[in-house]
This record gives sequence, structure tokens and C-alpha cells, in this order.
Amino acid sequence: MGKILVTGGCGYIGSHTIVDLIENGFEVISVDNNARSTTHMLTGIEKITGKKIKNYKVDLCNFDETFAIFQENTDITGIIHFAAYKAVGESVEKPLLYYENNIFSLVNLLKCVDEFKVKHFVFSSSCTVYGNPLQIPVTEQTAMQPAESPYGATKQMGEQIIQDFAKSSDCNCILLRYFNPVGAHPSIYIGELPVGKPANLVPAITQTAIGKLPQMQVFGSDYDTRDGSCLRDFIHVSDIAHAHTLSIQKMMEAGYNKACDIYNLGSGNGVTVLEAIKAFEKVSGVKLNYAIGNRRPGDVVAIYADNHYAKEELKWEVQYSIEDMMLTAWKWELFLKSDESFFKESLANLN
Repeated sequence: MGKILVTGGCGYIGSHTIVDLIENGFEVISVDNNARSTTHMLTGIEKITGKKIKNYKVDLCNFDETFAIFQENTDITGIIHFAAYKAVGESVEKPLLYYENNIFSLVNLLKCVDEFKVKHFVFSSSCTVYGNPLQIPVTEQTAMQPAESPYGATKQMGEQIIQDFAKSSDCNCILLRYFNPVGAHPSIYIGELPVGKPANLVPAITQTAIGKLPQMQVFGSDYDTRDGSCLRDFIHVSDIAHAHTLSIQKMMEAGYNKACDIYNLGSGNGVTVLEAIKAFEKVSGVKLNYAIGNRRPGDVVAIYADNHYAKEELKWEVQYSIEDMMLTAWKWELFLKSDESFFKESLANLN
């Protein structure tokens, strides 16, 4: 099927995508500098697939080291690019860090794509590119509004860079705009492992429920939504992962000739933060200790996807419900607690 390079392969979505690629017959290598990830995810991948994955511990902002990966692997046929900083709040506090890391790494990677004639490129984008949309659900043609955070701006810039690059290259590109990936692999061998205090909702919920955090905060109660909390489109990480495999397979089809295509990856349903908490409480049987706080800078009010294009073109179907998402996330949290050595070593690796 070909060799696929997954950048950020030790990360949350990257590790799940490696599993899905292997299960669909692809050979996979990873590059991840482990600045915000742990090699323990590679152990989880091996337990699930029986395959040992080679990871290059390289910072993609270093062009020479990035170039060397391609010199050693001249048979790379496709790249799935996850490696990026992704915390909205941190990007507001440290914008230059995000612009430098997320943009420089992408440009270096595309230089290598050009030099080594890589045929297929999939970009990990985000619904943050829509900003605060004028109407929902959003389609791939929905006009972008100004990004609400530097993180969102790097995704807008990244998409533009790739679209411009695709016009002058023989490489086919696909941009995948995720909504809110959550949950863990059904095997519970891999899942989300945030650095420090979690910035995303679901790990904040599970860490509070298990006692790692004394209380979680809901940011804002006065938004124009059903219950005043932000409205999001949650999608299981394994559903997201499979869309990447389908994207590579789509570009490999005979006669495929689109320079750059775009797909929304969401469930198509909006769920508020408070509704997500209720879903967690239902499947876990745990009453969550949370407080209502002020709005958080950079947060979009409400957004969810129109996913018809991905369904039609990629033949992609959502397999997991919001209850499934919460249950697998909770089982992953319980696994981390039960395996103290894994948890402690992972944290040591991250820090």
C-alpha cells in the first residue's frame, strides 16, 4: 500500500491514525520530538497492532534533521501532518511560539515533499479556521471569519500555504478540518495524555472525576446557546483517525486529480459543554464537581459541522456516539490510574 510518514505520531490523534493505517495495510513511520507527547503511545500501538513503529525524534523546525528522514526513506508515498502546538489558551499567551512552531515546521516539511516528490499530503486542520461563523452548521464553503486565537490563525495560514503549494506541485493534498476529537481507542491502550493541566474539555472532566483535579471550570454561562455554555461538535478520535486513512486511499485511486481538497470531520451535531458533562455523568455514574466561571479568551461561541461532503466523497461514517466517546475516555482515565508505572513514566517523559 505504500509507506506513510505520520508527523506527531506519538500524539493523541497521530497514534490512533497509525493504528488505523496499519489495520488497512499501510507501512508507517513516525516523526515526533516528544516535546508534548510520550513514546509510551508507541507501546500502545504495538500492543494493538503487533507492529513496532520507528519514531524519529526530530524537531521539524530543524530543516537538516527533517531532510535526513527523507534521505533515509526515499520510498515515502504519503505524509499525514499532525505535529503542531494546539492549546488555544496558550496560543493567546504565547503567539510567537505558535507561529514559529506551527508554520516553520509545515514549510520545512513541504520543502521535503517537493524535493523527494512525495505524492500525497494530508494536513491536520481545525474548525477554528471558521472563527465565529455567521451561521451553523458550517460547510467546507462557509466563509472564514477572523481567527479567535493565534492557534486558529496558524491553521488558516497553514491551509493557505498548502493550497498555494499544491498549485505548483504534483503532490495531491487534502485538508481535514476536525471539530472536537475526544475519547480513546476501544482497546484502551492509547488515549489523550495532556501536558500539565488539561486545556481540552474531556480530559478535564475525566481528571476531575478521578480526583487528579479538585474541580473543573466551565468557561462562561452567558453565551447565546441552549444552556449558556459553549456549543461544540464532539467526534471520537477513532472516527477522526479513519478519515485520514480514507483520505490517503482516495488520493491513491486511479484518475484522482484534485490538487487540494477540504473535508469537515465532525459528527454533525452540536453538544454544549454542560450537555457533555451530563453525558459523562450518565455513562460513568460519577457526579462531577464543576463550577461556572468566566469566559475564556479565544473560545468560539458555537460551531458544528455539516459533514455530508466527507460522507459522500470519502465514504466516511461516524461510528461512535457522545456516550461512547465519554465512556472510552473514562476507561482510559481508569487505566492510567490502575497502571501507575505507565502514568508516572509518561508524565516524566512529558515533563
